[in-house]
Amino acid sequence: MNTPSSPGHGPASPTNRLLVPARIKAISIDLDDTLWPIWPTIERAEAVLAAWLHQHAPATAALSGNPQALREARHYLQIKRPDLSNDLSALRRESIRFVLIKAGDDPALAEPAFDVFFAERQRVELFDDALPALEWLAGRYPVVAVTNGNADVHRVGLGQHFHAAFSAREFGVGKPDARIFHAAATAAGVRPSEVLHIGDDAQLDALGALVAGLQAAWLNRNGDAWEHAPLEPHTTVPDLMTLCNELA
Repeated sequence: MNTPSSPGHGPASPTNRLLVPARIKAISIDLDDTLWPIWPTIERAEAVLAAWLHQHAPATAALSGNPQALREARHYLQIKRPDLSNDLSALRRESIRFVLIKAGDDPALAEPAFDVFFAERQRVELFDDALPALEWLAGRYPVVAVTNGNADVHRVGLGQHFHAAFSAREFGVGKPDARIFHAAATAAGVRPSEVLHIGDDAQLDALGALVAGLQAAWLNRNGDAWEHAPLEPHTTVPDLMTLCNELA
């Protein structure tokens, strides 16, 4: 098997040697901040939404003149509507509706307004290592997306690399709940212990996968400290191609 090269990165070593590549029969992987940075995407989508509201709901645009106003509405609804905690799309849509009503605009505009936001939210800019790593992984394992966000792997243009995809919104619970990790294993036709989960969030991804019985690769692009001892991820890597090199 050829060893993949790391675009834009020199050789790097994981922080531990607990990984057992021979046991891995499938990959589950996070999306936001693992394959692409999420905040530039969200900020761009919020700007597109603000422009749409300025044209179609000027009173709402005036009331929520900056993205922070809509974020505050969303935080408020997170408290008032715990039933939406696993559905970021519904939470975003209802926060738009909340501000429309508050401004005296037609609440039915929440649907087209959200559609504008959501379409832009799917226009992601991948990390340099994401596509070559994903292609390498998908050529060797069934790869399953596991996300608490609302990105759609098909709409972002990566669907051909995925065997299946699970989101907290569709599944009903999100990471770190073991059930979503186990569903990914089932979709891949393997046992949880035969799955390597890859993700950037130490608690939701790495710790969640460990507790669920998966192997865990913590993608630590920023060199953060691991704060969940005595449990440790099976490997910690600074980029995805380093992980591919370790699996090769």
